[in-house]
Amino acid sequence: MEQNIPPETGSSENTDGASVMRPAGKKVFVKTYGCQMNVYDSQRMSDALAADGYAPTDQIEEADLVLLNTCHIREKAAEKVYSELGRLRVLKEERSQAGRETVIGVAGCVAQAEGQEILRRAPAVDLVIGPQTYHRLPKVVQRARGGEKIVETDYAIEDKFEHLPQPQKRVVRNRGVTAFLTVQEGCDKFCTFCVVPYTRGSEVSRPVAQIVAEAERLAEGGVREVTLLGQNVNAWHGEGADGREWGLGELLFRLAEIPGLDRLRYTTSHPRDMDDALIAAHRDLPKLMPYLHLPVQSGSDRILKAMNRKHTGDDYRRLIDRIREARPDIAMSGDFIVGFPGETDQDFEDTMQLVRDVTYAQAFSFKYSPRPGTPGADLGDQVPEAVKNERLQALQALLMEQQRGFVKSLVGSEMDVLLEKPGRQPGQRVGRSPWLQPVIVDEKAGEIGDIIRVRIAESGPNSLFAEPVS
Repeated sequence: MEQNIPPETGSSENTDGASVMRPAGKKVFVKTYGCQMNVYDSQRMSDALAADGYAPTDQIEEADLVLLNTCHIREKAAEKVYSELGRLRVLKEERSQAGRETVIGVAGCVAQAEGQEILRRAPAVDLVIGPQTYHRLPKVVQRARGGEKIVETDYAIEDKFEHLPQPQKRVVRNRGVTAFLTVQEGCDKFCTFCVVPYTRGSEVSRPVAQIVAEAERLAEGGVREVTLLGQNVNAWHGEGADGREWGLGELLFRLAEIPGLDRLRYTTSHPRDMDDALIAAHRDLPKLMPYLHLPVQSGSDRILKAMNRKHTGDDYRRLIDRIREARPDIAMSGDFIVGFPGETDQDFEDTMQLVRDVTYAQAFSFKYSPRPGTPGADLGDQVPEAVKNERLQALQALLMEQQRGFVKSLVGSEMDVLLEKPGRQPGQRVGRSPWLQPVIVDEKAGEIGDIIRVRIAESGPNSLFAEPVS
């Protein structure tokens, strides 16, 4: 996924809500690659720079500062960044000839993994900043504008959490009625295919008071749905207001008390951190949407062991049974990797059988690609590319069949839909179902930010069409 963070316009606000007009200044263009957490981080980078006079722009040619917030999960992620930097070098030279300075920065996980190598391979880059240090971004940019080449990748996640810039209410309103909120970062699981522990660090949980304060600010700005983010979000823990140790389940109940915040979600979870309290939240908390992304990666116990997942296929099946017993209407989503080193035909069939047993409303599936620095990259018995392709096509066909079946099962049902934005066609509104499908209704059905009751009339390849229920 790549996303450009849209510009916000208008006056800024003091903490008491009074408007203060800020003169037009420098402009920043942020291009975001990868996960929802990178989207959140890009927004916080924009918030940090706003205090230094930078206004977001969606026109890269106008930007005085260009930031690439990168992802290192997928194959050739770094090469994709270097290719983009080659294009930016040309833009920088053209602007320089016109007497306009352009600062180029690389942020995120590729920045953390590559560090000084980025400056060596792409001399047009002025600064490299890791994902846990963007709260230092304004000072780093000032140094870069003074001619210094900077690599800022030493970090402590606690320091980042302590200094997270908060968006102004005006900015919250401009970003829409749904929002991401990071509550946990890092990973201690060390799956052998994954770079996250090396680019995001060990698991650290954000304090309860910080999370609640940001959620309240989002609600005050008109946000009605919040998705809690973390590399292993259900590993979150912290001291609650009652002095006890809370897990994610208790945190969700606390956030559900915030007026105006009507929908809660969280992602991404690990099966080993799905505790009783969190399952109980799915049973007892109406504001927690009936959708769960719970990656399993493989259905083969042998491959799961090689991946260091520390659970079996049957462990996962039993967990799904418990979750569905607590919340019968829950829709499951997952991640799958095919072609992990040593994967046999039987191992792949075990994955296919797990998919048949669980049934998914949505899933993401990928071919294994070695990530430099991970244990998996040093394993022998690599699966031929042609075999990976064949297995991926078979898996995706099964997953797509299940996804279409789930969407069709919703036709004729009634549900509450949060209206999020105008539709592509005149006279339309687009909302989101409790299970994350886009739902298209007539604009007369309600205003953006409304939660309306609808009946699903028909389903399309990627969306639902609905009529309001009186």
